[in-house]
Amino acid sequence: MASPPSPAASAAAGAGRRIVVAVDEGEESMHALSWCLANVVSSKTGDAADTVVLLHARRPRPVYAAMDSSGYMLTSDVMASVERHANAVSAACVDKAKRICADHPHVKVETLVESGDPRDVICEATDKMGADLLVMGSHGYGFIQRAFLGSVSNHCAQNCKCPVLIVKRPKEQSQ
Repeated sequence: MASPPSPAASAAAGAGRRIVVAVDEGEESMHALSWCLANVVSSKTGDAADTVVLLHARRPRPVYAAMDSSGYMLTSDVMASVERHANAVSAACVDKAKRICADHPHVKVETLVESGDPRDVICEATDKMGADLLVMGSHGYGFIQRAFLGSVSNHCAQNCKCPVLIVKRPKEQSQ
């Protein structure tokens, strides 16, 4: 059984790279995308053009069925409204990222929206698609915040099988 060509073999054969950029609602991920387009993505066209995959990991909704303070069960209408809102947030995030990519017509752009813990979703998706590189923004959390909130970028740097590039916010924006 033949295995798919390695990213290095694809690059050597002239095929473009598959660069995954993890995007969320934060400005940090949009900065990372802009930085990636300006500094990482090749200006080659045709078959040699790089493909940027905009990956949005949507956290699963935290409420499945619950009672409000008066003892009433949340109806399916409320749950559907929560789901519609989550879909709208995901769509807005991906649309914003696509608009940033529109300034780079030589880049092939794909989108992928998955539900689940962003740490797991990003690692699994990059592995499944054979990504050559993962680019992520850093929220710039301090030690205490990282300890309580966890760091998606740190988890991905430790667990993704492809190289991971973490783009920090410029100093003037990080405060």
